[in-house]
Amino acid sequence: MFTINEPNEQIWPIKVWLENISQLDEACLRQAKNLSNLPFARKWVALMPDTHSGFGMPIGGVVATEGVIIPNAVGVDIGCGMVFVQTDIPVQAVLSVDTPNGKLGNAIIGDILRNIPTGFEHHKQRRECAAVRKFEANMTDRMKTGFAKELLKELDKACYQVGTLGSGNHFIEFQTNEDGKLGIMVHSGSRNVGFTICHFFNNLAKQLNKGWRSEIPVEWDLAYLPTDTDYGKEYIKWMNFALEFAKENRAQMMQEVIDIVCEKAAKYAGITDVKMSERINCHHNYASYEEHYGNKLWVHRKGAISARKGELGIIPGAMGSTSYLVKGRGNPESFCSCSHGAGRLMSRTEAKAKFGVQETIQDLKNLGVFLGKVKKSDVGEESRFAYKDLDFVIANELDLVEPAGKLKTVAVVKG
Repeated sequence: MFTINEPNEQIWPIKVWLENISQLDEACLRQAKNLSNLPFARKWVALMPDTHSGFGMPIGGVVATEGVIIPNAVGVDIGCGMVFVQTDIPVQAVLSVDTPNGKLGNAIIGDILRNIPTGFEHHKQRRECAAVRKFEANMTDRMKTGFAKELLKELDKACYQVGTLGSGNHFIEFQTNEDGKLGIMVHSGSRNVGFTICHFFNNLAKQLNKGWRSEIPVEWDLAYLPTDTDYGKEYIKWMNFALEFAKENRAQMMQEVIDIVCEKAAKYAGITDVKMSERINCHHNYASYEEHYGNKLWVHRKGAISARKGELGIIPGAMGSTSYLVKGRGNPESFCSCSHGAGRLMSRTEAKAKFGVQETIQDLKNLGVFLGKVKKSDVGEESRFAYKDLDFVIANELDLVEPAGKLKTVAVVKG
């Protein structure tokens, strides 16, 4: 870890969990310096080793603020994160057992694609969603008629989106641990619900900041909402709903996948009475009201997960590579945070231009990885070569987390 501290250019230092400044891209550094000049930020800005530029704030960035919350420092996919469960199913059965639809892994992936909508697809029928039901039950009359009433239509839409994967880097992966047993990991978020909430409140914050003659330059795209105003309080309520929705979204998909795996394993491999670990769950796009250095602050983690002492987390690698389960060390210098993944080396556009469809698919075949993807024309965007090496990322944050398990991909479903 090194620190960038230029008093003539910054109010607050920037702590970076990398080896040197050359490993930061120019846009990421510029955005980090913008964060370091927010008057309501506290202590310093923290950049995780997977950091790269985002919208307004770097992905893999952590900033703690006092009295304000920044919608764009949470991001559009509020609550995006991972859930993982370990089974006692031998991975060899997934790779070698024959079924009428190919190997067991092929059959499982085929069923997942038939039952879990990916990309921009949603469920055709309305589904039960506890997060929606709870939020509606706790809504005040003012929320139903107030300035954010146009968001209410998202509650009905959410009941068609819950239990769907989405696109981009979202995935359902099957992985093998060091003992050769099958693990299941799901990476997804709040779908269009979080996207709409972020855009609504970010645009509102921009309008309000303009009226308040805010000293924060518009081009930084870091408009804020004071948390003691109705605007800030309502954003927090909608953000927390999106967090609950994202968690339930992953939970529904995980259960669907578990049911498919258990049914196929019993039918074709004679494996019954499957044992499962407790699920590990973590968000990586959110703001949380926490105490650090004796002050209550809004810790914004955008592409970063909580890593309090003893807390279990998930750091996935690029498609077809490896992932880590980790245990937090509770390092206060990162506001008890760590990376959320490998981090992109290049944009989606660059990756798609550089890595062809057949090249990427062949790379996965060479690795022995089953791929499930409806639309394959953009698969190059997620080539493992478009991301940093995860072992490099982990090596730069061993003061933040302790590795608790390494997982290798054997099959992946992408949006």
